[in-house]
Amino acid sequence: MRVIDWLFRDRRTGRLVVAQWPNIALAVWLVATAVGALVDSDGRPGSALRLVARLALAWWSLDEIVRGVNPWRRILGAIVLAGLLASLAG
Repeated sequence: MRVIDWLFRDRRTGRLVVAQWPNIALAVWLVATAVGALVDSDGRPGSALRLVARLALAWWSLDEIVRGVNPWRRILGAIVLAGLLASLAG
């Protein structure tokens, strides 16, 4: 129980936080990804939407690493950033 409390407890409010409403970066990623699924992925709009989605996801993950409300959010940001970097490298 102590591990769960440490991992998920918001240090400011004391509430358990696993997920939160999307912030602007995550909303931009979601919209760009959804619209990108509807357009030609080989064309310029598709490439631009992929770039916007990746930048927004990187912004979100870095923000979570730096300002996440608990260790879970920081770990989640690090995992997403690592996955994003791995997808760019591969």
